[in-house]
Amino acid sequence: MSAVELYTKGARVWLPDPDVVWRGAELLEDYKEAPCKLKVHYEEGEISLQDLHLHQKLAKETESVIDIKDKTKLPHLRNPDILIGENDLTSLSYLNEPEVLYNLKVRFEERNIIYTYCGIVLVAINPYEQLDIYNNDIIQAYSGQDMGAMDPHIYAVAEEAYKRMSRFEQNQSIIVSGESGAGKTVSAKYAMRYFAMVGGSQAETQVEKKVLASNPIMEAIGNAKTTRNDNSSRFGKYIEISFSKSNEIVGAHMRTYLLEKSRVVFQAKDERNYHVFYQLCASRELPELKKFGLMPAEKFYYTSQGKNPVIDGVDDEKEYRTTKEAMKMLGLSEKDINMIFQIFSAVLHFGNVKINEKDGESSEMAPKDPSVGIACKLFGVDESQMRTWICNKKITTVGETLTKPLTAAQASFAQDALSKCIYSKLFDWIVTQINKALVSQTKLHRFIGVLDIYGFETFQINSFEQFCINYANEKLQQIFNMHVFKLEQEEYVKEAIEWSFIDYYDNQPCIDLIEAKLGILDLLDEECKVPNGSDKNWCQKLYGKHLKHSHFQKPKIGMESFIILHFADKVTYTAKGFLDKNRDAVSEEHVNIMKASEYELVAELFADLESDADASKGRVQALQSGPKGTSKKMRKTVGSQFRESLFLLMTTLNSTSPHYIRCIKPNDLKAAFEFEPKRAVEQLRACGVLETIRISAAGFPSRWTYPEFFQRYRVLAISKDINRKDFRKSCQNVLPKLIQDPDKYRFGKTKIFFRAGQVAYLEKLRADKLRACGIMIQKHVRGWLMKNKYQKLRISVLGVQRYGRGLLARRYAQHLRETRAATTIQKHWRGYKTRKSFNRIQKAVVKLQSVIRGYFGRKDFKRRLYEHKTTIIQARVRAYLARRQYKRVIYGVVKIQGHFKRRKAKAELRQLKIEAKSMDHMKNVNKGLENKIIQLQQQLDSKKKVSTDVIHKQEETIKQLETEKEKLLITASEAAKASNKVTELEEELARLRKELEQERGEKQDLISEKQLLKNKYDKEVGQLQSENVKIKAELDESNRKLKEQSKIATVAAGGDQQKWEEQKLQFLSDMESERQHHQRLVKEHNRLLQRFENMQGEMQMLTSPTGHKRTPSDISMISLESVSPDDKKDDGEEGEKEDQGYGTEKKKRQAPVPPSASSMEKVMKEATAEKTDKEKLPKVPEAGIDVGLMLKLQNKVKSLEKERDQLRAKLEGLEEEMKQGTGAFSESAFTTLKQQSRNSGVDLDKSTLKTRSLLAESKAYDSLKMQELENENDKLKRECAKLMESIAKTTNFNKGGKTTAAGKEFLARRLSLGFRKATGEGYKAITDQFEAMTDELERRREECLQLRALLAEKSISTHSVAKQSYGGQDNIVNEDNELTMAYKSQRDIIRLLENQLQKAEGELKKKVGDYDAEVKELRKENDKQHKLIQQSLSMTPDAKIEATMQHEITRLTSENLDLREVIDKQADQIRKLKKMLKVYAKRMKDGEAAEIQAELEKEETKSVENVAQIKHRERNYMGMLEYKKEDEGPLIKVLILDLKPKVTSAFLPGLPAYLLFMCVRHTDYINDDEKVRSFLTSTINGIKKVVKKHHDDLERVTLWLANTCRFLHTLKQYSGEKQFQTENTPRQNEHCLRNFDLAEYRQVFSDLAVWIYQTLIKLMEATIQPSIVSAVLEHEAIAGLTGSKPSGLRGRSSSRAEDTPEHSLDTLMKSMNQFVRTLTQHAVDPELIKQIFRQLYYFLGASALNNLLLRKDMCNWSKGMQIRYNLSHLEQWLRDNKLQESGAGNTLEPIVQASQLLQARKTDADVDSVYEMCSKLTAPQIVKILNLYTPVDEFEERVPISFIRKIQQKLKERDHVETSLLMDLKFSYSVTFPFNPSKIALESIDIPEQLHLGNLVTRS
Repeated sequence: MSAVELYTKGARVWLPDPDVVWRGAELLEDYKEAPCKLKVHYEEGEISLQDLHLHQKLAKETESVIDIKDKTKLPHLRNPDILIGENDLTSLSYLNEPEVLYNLKVRFEERNIIYTYCGIVLVAINPYEQLDIYNNDIIQAYSGQDMGAMDPHIYAVAEEAYKRMSRFEQNQSIIVSGESGAGKTVSAKYAMRYFAMVGGSQAETQVEKKVLASNPIMEAIGNAKTTRNDNSSRFGKYIEISFSKSNEIVGAHMRTYLLEKSRVVFQAKDERNYHVFYQLCASRELPELKKFGLMPAEKFYYTSQGKNPVIDGVDDEKEYRTTKEAMKMLGLSEKDINMIFQIFSAVLHFGNVKINEKDGESSEMAPKDPSVGIACKLFGVDESQMRTWICNKKITTVGETLTKPLTAAQASFAQDALSKCIYSKLFDWIVTQINKALVSQTKLHRFIGVLDIYGFETFQINSFEQFCINYANEKLQQIFNMHVFKLEQEEYVKEAIEWSFIDYYDNQPCIDLIEAKLGILDLLDEECKVPNGSDKNWCQKLYGKHLKHSHFQKPKIGMESFIILHFADKVTYTAKGFLDKNRDAVSEEHVNIMKASEYELVAELFADLESDADASKGRVQALQSGPKGTSKKMRKTVGSQFRESLFLLMTTLNSTSPHYIRCIKPNDLKAAFEFEPKRAVEQLRACGVLETIRISAAGFPSRWTYPEFFQRYRVLAISKDINRKDFRKSCQNVLPKLIQDPDKYRFGKTKIFFRAGQVAYLEKLRADKLRACGIMIQKHVRGWLMKNKYQKLRISVLGVQRYGRGLLARRYAQHLRETRAATTIQKHWRGYKTRKSFNRIQKAVVKLQSVIRGYFGRKDFKRRLYEHKTTIIQARVRAYLARRQYKRVIYGVVKIQGHFKRRKAKAELRQLKIEAKSMDHMKNVNKGLENKIIQLQQQLDSKKKVSTDVIHKQEETIKQLETEKEKLLITASEAAKASNKVTELEEELARLRKELEQERGEKQDLISEKQLLKNKYDKEVGQLQSENVKIKAELDESNRKLKEQSKIATVAAGGDQQKWEEQKLQFLSDMESERQHHQRLVKEHNRLLQRFENMQGEMQMLTSPTGHKRTPSDISMISLESVSPDDKKDDGEEGEKEDQGYGTEKKKRQAPVPPSASSMEKVMKEATAEKTDKEKLPKVPEAGIDVGLMLKLQNKVKSLEKERDQLRAKLEGLEEEMKQGTGAFSESAFTTLKQQSRNSGVDLDKSTLKTRSLLAESKAYDSLKMQELENENDKLKRECAKLMESIAKTTNFNKGGKTTAAGKEFLARRLSLGFRKATGEGYKAITDQFEAMTDELERRREECLQLRALLAEKSISTHSVAKQSYGGQDNIVNEDNELTMAYKSQRDIIRLLENQLQKAEGELKKKVGDYDAEVKELRKENDKQHKLIQQSLSMTPDAKIEATMQHEITRLTSENLDLREVIDKQADQIRKLKKMLKVYAKRMKDGEAAEIQAELEKEETKSVENVAQIKHRERNYMGMLEYKKEDEGPLIKVLILDLKPKVTSAFLPGLPAYLLFMCVRHTDYINDDEKVRSFLTSTINGIKKVVKKHHDDLERVTLWLANTCRFLHTLKQYSGEKQFQTENTPRQNEHCLRNFDLAEYRQVFSDLAVWIYQTLIKLMEATIQPSIVSAVLEHEAIAGLTGSKPSGLRGRSSSRAEDTPEHSLDTLMKSMNQFVRTLTQHAVDPELIKQIFRQLYYFLGASALNNLLLRKDMCNWSKGMQIRYNLSHLEQWLRDNKLQESGAGNTLEPIVQASQLLQARKTDADVDSVYEMCSKLTAPQIVKILNLYTPVDEFEERVPISFIRKIQQKLKERDHVETSLLMDLKFSYSVTFPFNPSKIALESIDIPEQLHLGNLVTRS
């Protein structure tokens, strides 16, 4: 392809321009042959408004003629429009300077894009505006992405470096360069921020925060404002960020280069000193800075030279706080921070020191200058020495030392040199401290270095600093060139193409000129060694040595400057000051003064001047003045140090994989998004970007893969050349026919390589072909359109004619119909109108008449009604007044009668009471009975006289009457006895009431005493607590001393350490043995508690009415009354029967049952086992054991044993009493009664005297009592014999055919020895009950004796009673049984009062005993503490420590024992309450006494062996699973931890949840809250554990999401709450929980379900994330539409893994189908499935949109069509799976609208439609897409700038303007779990055999 083919009419070229550098033009004629002249037409559209002021002729000159003298001088061709604005400059077809400049300008000015790739270089243009493209969302978007897949960004470069380090384990470097103000520091900061985010570790150190915290410190002390940049870095730095093997940041290290020290003492106009000085001045009012004497920055010489101390938008005071916080973050102490700021303040004050001339050749500091004193005070040096040696210097000769005064200029120079030295040394010290803070404590694996170094600089006056900077850039450029060349050659070798060596610029000669032997630096160092060396002499040496060098020139004017030809430009350096800056000398006297500072840090800064300095430290040397022979060894100069540090840097960079970021400053005005071509092209040349372009252009810059090339250029091929199965073969067939020169392209393995310009040529051919095809299509389409138009017109004309004629005919017919209709209408209308008028008049008249008649009728009715109502009211009022008067009279009469009757009744009542109490009344009653008997005898005598025969015949009748008489006599005597008893009972009641009042007073006294004791106890506890605090403090101090002594002992002798270790082991073993002993005691205690419960159960069996039947005896020890609720109920039912003896039916029902043989046997066994266990207890070793702890435990054991012995002795005593007979038994009963009387406060002596007086008065009482005692003794003996015989007969002592030990013992010693074995609290309960029964027996006996004595003393007949009280009427005596009822009522009242009194007495005794015991324990503890304190005071320090530790262990152990006892007691109480609740719940549930009794018997007999089994009636299955507490772990393991999804797929959906709930139901049924709490906690922990362990297993996570939700629904469904029972069956309502309210656990399971849901969502998102971009954005399903364009060098990321799987839309669909199958298989709730896919679709759409916003290659019309088509597949998938109502489709609206925006027209007329269409997109997203929109084909048009501006204005009208660019990928919709009840009945669920739960659970 020749130049003639390219340079034709219409070709677009670039022409040089002196003002805008390059200007676009179009050829107006073809190029033929050089030399020639060509007419060109300048394109005005290429000149921006900002460039118009640069060239005023641009507006006038539109045409011009260019002279082409040579073929090589042809102008640069321009790229096609589709390549303008490319992300990678190397993808341009024509690679040249104007195209690079124009592409950067378009991207920066028009599209506001600051980043562009240029091969391996990222070009970053400073926008001078804050952009929202660095937030965490952007970091997440670039994390894990390939470099060429996203738009250019510094995060992409950082991600590339991070991936290469992690994948290939190579150290990386990011080299950031550019001139001042280009944004180097900010770019490096963002790179480090990215590493801190993606490589942040989870450790507590948070190294990444410290790495970022170093930035504000370094900016404060190393950055300053310049004319080009407000935050210019005045030093270079290289930060190595270290990573661990897991790619987490573990540390960092910083190296600095060439700090600009001269800025400390001098600043140009509009510049500032380092930021830290202004921060201190702005914060001078802070308390910590007031002592430094700071002033405003304008008053310090070092900060006021630039005359502009303020930076717009920067708050120096706020920056000071940020700097200080960063120092604290890095671990600097408050003292060091204050010292740093003190030194900086001292430098400011030192700069204000004024030096005056003195005698011409000498100088002095102003005597009254306060700055000297302040500076010296802050430095901590002597002011007089500073005044002396600033103005003088010391000269050392061979024999003497001289002092030479300095001039004012020399003294000022020395002053500035010292200031610069101090600042530099402090700067290096701070860097060292930062490195110490960032040092890694773990092993370093790899690192990524970030180099922030100055770019190439050239000014009007270039000095030593610019020379070093440009020298460093020469070295970096050399590495850059070699790296670019290496990458090019590697690509060619990889693709196996033929290539020739690429010639690239080698700057090694320039580097040799500077650093080679006898180079510029060597000559400079040599001149510095010469005593009288000068800059001029050094410059002359350079002329003589290097004048012939190709890169060295001598200026035409001047002898103190030289020129070096650098790679970027030619720079003229002024030699003045080179030697002084290279020496960097400071006087030795000044160094000595600073070394003598009273502040450690100041002296430390100058401590290393005696040794060679490091590359980044100690760049200062002492100035030596004297002969060469006497001088000390010269230190390294600044130049040599910089050369060495640069060599180390180059070595580091060569060992890493470099990544380049070139920062460009677009203008010098710091204006936002303004691009000056001249400034930009200078920097592009200096930074090596154009060199990259040149190297790329020299080879094959354009690369296309075979599929991409065939897809785009197949329109240029013919069908026979196409082989669709082999794209490479098709390309090889087509390309030679398009490009004849084979050197213009190469076929690689996977790509086609093109020379520069060939892609543009192919694009031209493609555009021509498409244009020709378009013309042909237009021709045929237009012909077809015209033919269709003609046919439509002809058909239209014929149709119009036909319809016109028909219309006229229809109109005439319509006229005729209308005329006829009008006549008819008129006729009917006139008639209607007349009728209407008549009807209206008639209606009005009738209505008027009716109104008038109604008016008069109503008026008359109202009058009559008024009169009638008046009459009624009068009648009612009169009646009311009469009734009121009558009631008042009646009320008064009744009240008078009531008063009279009441007074009369009271008088009569008093008279009756007096008569009832008098003995005359009783005599009258008895007299009536005697009279009746006499009358009967008289009647009998009269009848006997009449007829003897009749008497003989009626003898039998007389005998019967006599019998009746005897009965009446007995009744009369009993009535008399009852009457007397009433009086006695009243007296007894009064006495008891008096005693009750007395008891209440004593109770008040006890309460007050209790309060006093409590106050005393609180006081003593407070004292003990304070003493404990002191002891604890002493313990801490002793522990500290112990640690110190142990350290000293360890150092002193190794043998002692072994001894201590042995003692420690011995101590631990002793502690372990004590712990085991303690555990045994706890177990023993628990066993005793269990034994107590068993004995209580036996007592219940003994007192049960269904137990052992009574013997025929009427009086028995076991038949004594036991009060219970059932007995009270029986009292109510058997009210008709009297309870006056021991043989009544009521006594029989209340008779207790003797203990069963099995229970007695168990008690005996446990007692024997207890004794055996205590005898077998191991002996505790004595050595090294805490004596206090052992004594406490031994006392506990002794107390238990003592209690056991006491109980045994008491039992033996009772047995002996039983053996001795009734007399002893009765005596003990009386003793017990006496003791109770004492406890109750009754005066026993008085009652005894009263009783004795009664006995003395009546001998009958004594005889009856003796007779009763003898009878009682005989009956008791017979009862004991019969009881033992009954037990022996009814109890089976054989177990398995053999007689048990308990049976043998019982048969040998009967019941007495059996009771002797009972110990503990159970036996105590038996003895208490025995005593209570004895008391009741004695009380009953006393009552009987008193009644019999009264009956014997007064034998009063019924007749006498009737005569005295009833007027002699015998028949009405005790007619209604009133005497018996009165007796019973009085007896019940007295018993009730006695019981209440005894109960109150027992409670008071118990409380008093508790308080006494508590006081005793506190006193014991207090005495013990005092003893320990006295012992500790007399011990040695070691013994004190050991004793303190022993005491602490003892205290903790005792507390542990006490807490254990409390817990055990509470557990016992809870267990008892549970049993009671269980019974009551069962009773409430079933309401059947038989079932309650059966359940109780079942619970009582669980632990009894060899007893008769009770048969229960069969019950239906209740849907519960019973399990044992110890099987809880295995059950959770089977149902949760080991359950596999494949196994559950064959089960009922949600089966694990149902089984778990059935277990919960059983715990509710038995009312075991501890068990249910443990089970639910284990369930929750098990589910969490299995989900955490298998968080990447989709099926397992889904399984437990479904089961957790089902369990949650089941808890609600069976909670018993009405709102969840609406759909339950009656059977399901029966299964609701009855005892537990698990509402709190429902909330816990709801939170657990949310957590599992989030885990599932994360897993699904991670699964589909790799497929989203390829499926939604990159998948091209529509044939013929492609958006492929050349990708450039960045299209082949070097960090991409070779085995990365391909993803497509089918892959995404497969994943979604798998999700649906899994969710459906495990029966996840349908509503939850909808929420899951709504969240997934949001993530899918947000990821696709975020990627689209960061990819320019996706923003075109074709891609918009493809994306919309791909999204339609996703929407169809929702419809196919019936998920369209889930809201998932709505979440795709942002990406759908983005695709529609890409397809929409973008003219000014479409602004409103685009605005309405993009309702779900934010304003930044819309503008970003429009800016990124790039045409792929010629027929597409770019988006006009005016359209974007109008859209922006329109978007401001929105109510809520969102500024976010990217969608939040972490956003999640709130999840809900709608209640979904189950129809499955729990009783119908079967347990599959595969679960192996048969041994763990039981159905019930």
